[in-house]
Amino acid sequence: MSQTLEQFQAYQTRLEQYDQAIALLYWDLQTAAPKDSIEAKLSAVGYFSTESFRLSTADEYGSLLKKLSAPEEYDQLSPAMQLTIRRNLRDFERFKRIPEAFYTEYVTEKARSEKAWEAAKEASDFSVFAPHLDKVISMTKEYVHYMEPDQDVYEFLVSLFEDGMDTETIDRIFAELKEGLLPLLAKIEAAPKPDLSALQQTFDPDAQKKVQELLLSYIGFSFDCGAVAESMHPFTTTLCPGDVRVTNHYYADNPISSMFSAIHEGGHAIFEQNVDKDFWHTAAAQINMMGLHESQSRFYENILGRNPHFWTPIYEKMSALLPEFKTVPFDTFIKAINDVHPSMIRTEADEVTYGLHIILRYEIEKAIFRDNVKTDDLPALWNQKMQELLGITPANDAEGILQDMHWSDGSFGYFPSYLLGSIYDGMYLEAIQKDLGDLDTVLENGRILDITHWLKKKIHRFGSMYNSKEVIERVCGKEISAQPLLRYFEEKYSKVYEF
Repeated sequence: MSQTLEQFQAYQTRLEQYDQAIALLYWDLQTAAPKDSIEAKLSAVGYFSTESFRLSTADEYGSLLKKLSAPEEYDQLSPAMQLTIRRNLRDFERFKRIPEAFYTEYVTEKARSEKAWEAAKEASDFSVFAPHLDKVISMTKEYVHYMEPDQDVYEFLVSLFEDGMDTETIDRIFAELKEGLLPLLAKIEAAPKPDLSALQQTFDPDAQKKVQELLLSYIGFSFDCGAVAESMHPFTTTLCPGDVRVTNHYYADNPISSMFSAIHEGGHAIFEQNVDKDFWHTAAAQINMMGLHESQSRFYENILGRNPHFWTPIYEKMSALLPEFKTVPFDTFIKAINDVHPSMIRTEADEVTYGLHIILRYEIEKAIFRDNVKTDDLPALWNQKMQELLGITPANDAEGILQDMHWSDGSFGYFPSYLLGSIYDGMYLEAIQKDLGDLDTVLENGRILDITHWLKKKIHRFGSMYNSKEVIERVCGKEISAQPLLRYFEEKYSKVYEF
């Protein structure tokens, strides 16, 4: 190992330690922090973020990156370290263009905006959040212009969350999907509706937490390098190598919500937990392709979790932990988790209509950054698109534009990744069945860990060594297409709804 590489790795360790402190603060803010501590913690977030920013834009750091980019050094590095140098040098040059004071203000405003969103959602009042959102939008535009002044803002934001992806590809795939989804939804809407009255009960939230532990363990989440907590909006975060955490939210009248949040976030966490240890402390372990990430969470949640055979080996165990389910027939539960109907809340949407929720958000984000729709007009635009795509209109802001937290922290460009992930899943399913055999049989025999091992071997262990287009090519041998997902929907729901 060269002296330059040793110096770089020591420098990277310092940066990682700041990142860990920031992640811990965010975790606390979202899970356990008392109200009166929020401003102090926001100040700490601003401090550590600023110090991290200083380190990542320091001349010393840039010098190390440039030295390691020289052929005589670069050619001696491992592929993961070469990736690290390429990405970090790109980010160094980008961040170097951002004024420090602006960066501190931006980070602090995003954290403050998150808390304003929480208050606005609780009050179902967009006006509480609007000034914060307006400021975050404005600052996000400024942020991008500093980093890449010649790039389209939204194009850049999309690429931040899904490296190698572009809006032209997304437009093509989403149009392909919409063309297939709308007639399928019409067929489903015309079919008889299932009787789900057995689920109209109160389900103990503490018992739901035990079910979450069962589900996480069942799909392969390791509690040796993971932890769980409760938050308003379920999420997954990696604090450091060996520490991947998930949260959930529990509704007494809707236990299915927490079950599938557990499976979804568990999918994210399993991906992070299964990255090869040789990649730790490199850019390969920082999984920044959110479409790829969402493909794992949504594969577990939908392709596996909504398959009746997923539940066959564990339904009795789940019912023992949540006794109210002893009065819910297995067939009724299966119909409930595969009930397709237009609904207001994205996170509660079925897997068929879910894609339309994402298309709505994608179209609005493009309007924000290209058509300059005014912030105050966003609720009306949201309601208009809900009616156009799903045939329903929100009764209030909480079930409409305030339902997601993503815009509050500046995560514009993230939403497309959810649907891209589902599209990738259709392709994975075909590849898995070629290797492991019929999915129904694998699940019915309780062999779900065989699937987790397959995903680890094919995808998880590589972290972000390859972007999503490269992963699809490596794993599936094809270019990205919505057709496998549409075939899955058609085959599955023609049986569920008998058409």
